[in-house]
This record gives sequence, structure tokens and C-alpha cells, in this order.
Amino acid sequence: QVQLVESGGGLVQAGGSLRLSCAVSGLTFSSLVMGWFRQYPGKEREFVAGISRSGGTYYPDSVKGRIACSRDNAKNTVYLQMNSLKPEDTAVYYCAARATTYISTSAREYNYWGQGTQVTVSS
Repeated sequence: QVQLVESGGGLVQAGGSLRLSCAVSGLTFSSLVMGWFRQYPGKEREFVAGISRSGGTYYPDSVKGRIACSRDNAKNTVYLQMNSLKPEDTAVYYCAARATTYISTSAREYNYWGQGTQVTVSS
């Protein structure tokens, strides 16, 4: 059974930091490209970070410099470190996986999803 389980969300003041984790089971983690997305109410999921099988990362300009994605293949876990958080970062954050060789910014190209974790940034 494939499971992606996010944790680490919560309430933080603007300027603060959070680290999200996503534990993966039921898949060969080292063969996966992992992505992080966020979703605002009534909006489509928005790509915020991706990490390749070899650890290469990609971030959109909107979060570059404030967000860092990493992975620990020994723990089957991917992380999203978020710094200098802003109220507009408030959203539900999802991790996603795809069994391919490159990072995609499209949610449609990810096969597996976690349940999401709420991040709320107060001003």
C-alpha cells in the first residue's frame, strides 16, 4: 500500500520557519522524483519545490531563496524547509511522487499524493 504522510505543518508568525516532512512507504523511494505543492482555497495546486532522485532541486521564482527541499533516502523521507514565512504562504501543503527521471511543475504528472498539511502564517 502506497502512503505519503506529511507532517510539520502548523501556525507560525510571519518571518518564522517551518519544516515539513513527508514519509513515503510502499514505493522504492530512491527511484522517485518528489514534489511539494500548495493549494489555496478554491485554487489549483501550485508547485513550490521539486527534488530529483539524485538530489537536484528546482524552485519557482515565487519561493526561491526562502524554501529548500531535501531528501533522506535512508529514511524514505522528503523535507521542505520554509523560512521567512509570509501570510501569503498560508495554504495546505502536499507532497507528491512520480516514478520518472525529471522534476515536473505540473500536479497532473504526479502519481501519488499525501493527505496535505495546513500551514498558517499569522501577520
